[in-house]
Parts: sequence; structure tokens; C-alpha cells
Amino acid sequence: MAHITLITGGTRSGKSLFGQQMAERRAGTRLFLATCPVMDDEMARRIRRHRQDREGGNWQTIEETVAVAAQLDRAGRYDTVLIDCLTLWVNNLMFYAGQGDGIIDEDRIAGETTALLAAARRHPGRVIMISNEVGLGIVPDNRQARLYRDLVGRCNQCVAGEADAVYLVCCGLPLQIKGENHAM
Repeated sequence: MAHITLITGGTRSGKSLFGQQMAERRAGTRLFLATCPVMDDEMARRIRRHRQDREGGNWQTIEETVAVAAQLDRAGRYDTVLIDCLTLWVNNLMFYAGQGDGIIDEDRIAGETTALLAAARRHPGRVIMISNEVGLGIVPDNRQARLYRDLVGRCNQCVAGEADAVYLVCCGLPLQIKGENHAM
């Protein structure tokens, strides 16, 4: 059974770097499960930079925008899996729902997150999940943005409830808010 860690924080707070460093302190094989689709040149540059940041760290990378639980089920040979990030995963689920894949609401996100957590628990190693904390800002002025905020919030609550450890990263500084000290 896996050890599950959730790392959350604001945009550019340092949560991905903290998760990467946490994973790299552990011996063994590492998988970076990336959920970000390449949408434009700027995003492609960001993805390249993230890959360069992992060079030399014994990482394998799989890009999967939606079927994250299925990829995690196939990742049993990796000692540590870093999923970056749940926020984009929720975005991708919303996008495909809008393309005719069905209704997206908090119940569906809770179900998708439950399936992801079940896959994480089946994993024989450590699973680290990164997600933005999007609910600390202003109330969005449109329905779709409010829905997104609510869906990410529901996902984060589900993961935090089941995680063995939860960290909030602010200004590059991690604060453990759940679990024993597992950073080392």
C-alpha cells in the first residue's frame, strides 16, 4: 500500500520543486506523471523547463491529461510517482466534459478523485500529488470559473482526507499540516 502525500499552495509557490526534492531524497525509480496539455508555445516552454529541472534526477516522464488513475495502475515498477498536477487534471476533465464527455460537477470530481486515490493506495511505493489551492482568492465573476474553483476544492479535500501527509507551500516554504514528518 502506498504512502500518499498531497502538496498544495498557490501558483508559483514552490510546491512542484518541493515535491520533486521530496521524491529525489528517496532512493529508487521515479515517475513524473504530467497532466499538462501543450496548448501553446508558452506552455511548451514551461514544460521544457520543468523537464530540464528534472534532468539527472533519475526520472521517467509520462504525460497523461485525463486517465491518471489508469497510468498510476501501470506504474507499479516505480518506487515514487509524482503527479503534477491535480489542478490541471480537473481542468482537463472540465474541458472534455464540455466537449460532450458528460456532466462535470462535484459528485463526478469526487468519484474521479476516489478512483485516483484507490489507484494510489494500490501502488506499492510512494505517491506525491501536487495541486493548487485556488480557493484563497476572490470569488470569480463567472459561473465556469466558480465551478472550476469548486471542483478543485472538492478534489483537494478528497485527497487531503485520505493522504498520509499534507503540505502547504507558501513563498517556497513548506508547512506540514497533516501527518508525521515524511519529508526526509
